[in-house]
Amino acid sequence: MFSTSRQLRQLQTRLARGFSSTGPAHSHIGLAPIRYTKEVKIEHLPEAYSKTDSRFFDKTTLRVMGPMGERTMAIEPFVTLDFVEPKDKSLAEAEYQVSVSITDSNQKKQRQMWGTTRALINNCVVGVTEGFSATLRFVGVGYRAGLEGGKLVLRLGYSDPVVMDIPEGLAVTVPIPTRVLIKGIDLQQVKLFAAKIREWKKPEPYNQKGIFINDETIRKKDGKKK
Repeated sequence: MFSTSRQLRQLQTRLARGFSSTGPAHSHIGLAPIRYTKEVKIEHLPEAYSKTDSRFFDKTTLRVMGPMGERTMAIEPFVTLDFVEPKDKSLAEAEYQVSVSITDSNQKKQRQMWGTTRALINNCVVGVTEGFSATLRFVGVGYRAGLEGGKLVLRLGYSDPVVMDIPEGLAVTVPIPTRVLIKGIDLQQVKLFAAKIREWKKPEPYNQKGIFINDETIRKKDGKKK
């Protein structure tokens, strides 16, 4: 009887959703305009994002330039960008805006890409103006890092040190042997390289040793009692 009642409630819920008269939910993130100053220049180019990768043949190119560098990203064909310029461009704090919209909010893929596209564009703007960074903390006896010959060298208790190439576009410094600072204009690239370093000595919960990213913490576990 309990199982039948539960199935009935589930069926009623599905039917209610299927006949709902409410319109599709809009992306709260996608609706928010992206604000930037005149030190940033954004161009939406009609050319394909890639002429060699078929996945990007129908996607246009967005170029974001700023004091720290330049970023490009692919824009889906159903995404529209509306640019608003300030009335007085001579002001030092003149604010520019770009808004993201989609062709059909009833399409699930378009709704998903709405907020995602807005977030990626905002990351590009932040990247070329402020940049992104990640700090890795080495916790453990003898754990340390250094730069040798333009490569990052990790000493983590293995028989041989770990030597890592630094990806192009990233700046890596070692202010002290137990700290590694990564900086770059591409948030994904910064996070990916930090994660690759962390993979060599993941934090373990018993002695709480390992490589920690930023303010990362783990819950301490008690060892097995005999």
